[in-house]
Amino acid sequence: MKRILLSAFFLAGLAAAQVKMDELKTPNGQSPNSDTNVTIKGSQIWIFYHAPSVRGRKIFGGAGALQPDGSIWRLGADYATILHTDADLDLGGVSVPKGDYALYADLDEGKWKLIVNKKLMSGTRHIWGINRDGSSTDDPATEVGRAPMTMGKPGSPVETLKITLSGTGGNKGKLLVEFENVTASVPFTVKKTGPKR
Repeated sequence: MKRILLSAFFLAGLAAAQVKMDELKTPNGQSPNSDTNVTIKGSQIWIFYHAPSVRGRKIFGGAGALQPDGSIWRLGADYATILHTDADLDLGGVSVPKGDYALYADLDEGKWKLIVNKKLMSGTRHIWGINRDGSSTDDPATEVGRAPMTMGKPGSPVETLKITLSGTGGNKGKLLVEFENVTASVPFTVKKTGPKR
């Protein structure tokens, strides 16, 4: 019985443990370590990702694209892109409890959806953004939800992936993705927490 209780406490501790940015860093100079953060109503929200560059390649849309329409993109390179939030969020209509999540994008024929997934680890290691065969590590069974993104085009091509979190007033913010010839954004709201009982 004691062993069962200790195991339960250990697993609960793992579930509550915050992902550490240092554990996600790689020495890959072609897709450097990058992060963005914002504090809204006293709650910190950050995203850690690896930022690939275009380097003369066709990234999105049409024949020969590195990320074809309809594919699931890891929203960066190397390890899966990680979202941490100190507060519960409404992310484009998806209810996201405070904690850590992997982010992906469903490139649904140019109408992107941001995927929020609870799965962060493969055994004792952080999950890579893709499997060895090139398929996505996104598992629909562990998804929190998919939020539609507002699509646009940058004023000029964006050579290196940029993800930005920003406050837009009060308890609201925006997540913006810019890369190659695409911008995609989703609004979010930091939910108010009631008094503890």
